[in-house]
Amino acid sequence: QVQLVESGGGLVQPGGSLRLSCAASGSVFRINNMYWYRQAPGKQREFVARITRGGSTTYAASVKGRFTISRDNNKNTVYLQMNSLQPEDTAVYYCNQEVQLTTSTPLRDYWGQGTQVTVSS
Repeated sequence: QVQLVESGGGLVQPGGSLRLSCAASGSVFRINNMYWYRQAPGKQREFVARITRGGSTTYAASVKGRFTISRDNNKNTVYLQMNSLQPEDTAVYYCNQEVQLTTSTPLRDYWGQGTQVTVSS
């Protein structure tokens, strides 16, 4: 079985930075796309960023230029570097990975447990 373990959330002042990590534990054959989503109180979960296995990236307009998604395929880990954080970035951040466990199994979505990011003075 695979689990995604997130880390790196916390409390930061406006204008500050945080780096989130999400590592897949367990035996994995391949990980395709990796994503970050977030959910603010009272709002629906929204897309933040995506990175393909080859390293191509896509961002939500609200974070473009401030956040950077990256991955380490050797460690089955995706990162989210968040700079110039603002109060509206406050949310629980979730990672998602498209995982293929063996050569004969299909891709399946796995989710992290979520990590709280709070931006406040």
